[in-house]
Amino acid sequence: MATPDWEAIESAYRAGSLSIRAIGEKYGVSHTAINNRAAKEGWQRDLTQKVRAATHAKVSKKVSSDSFQSEMETEAQIIEQASDEAASVVLAHREGLAAWRGITNKLRVFLEDAEITEDNHASMSRSITAGVDAQIKVIKAEREAYNIDSGEKNSSTDTLSDLMDSLSKG
Repeated sequence: MATPDWEAIESAYRAGSLSIRAIGEKYGVSHTAINNRAAKEGWQRDLTQKVRAATHAKVSKKVSSDSFQSEMETEAQIIEQASDEAASVVLAHREGLAAWRGITNKLRVFLEDAEITEDNHASMSRSITAGVDAQIKVIKAEREAYNIDSGEKNSSTDTLSDLMDSLSKG
């Protein structure tokens, strides 16, 4: 068995953008071993806000970088790599949402032109309800992906890493 890349694991841990379980899966180490090493060496998941700020800046400017450094020595490099990855995910989500918006718009156009009859009114009603639900979900997801109404936060989740940690346990 290969020796774990503890420098990379520490960088990922400190960046806070992956759950501890996800870091463990990525580097072939148990989450318990990571937690133990973090406690022993005093690692802090303290870069989450800086990563989030850098991600927001990159998404706003649509900046992406394909270069990844194998060894990260500074906080700035950790933030750079983590924000590149997060920006890439957000931009991919935006592309997917645009496609879903197109699909929901096609459904809306179809339903606008469809004739409602005694024979199809029940299925048309279900289609309309499904279309409205889909449109609402796309709008909500787009507003989140484009940081519209970003002042409204979910107080139950303080950080992205906390959310990802809780999801990985479920």
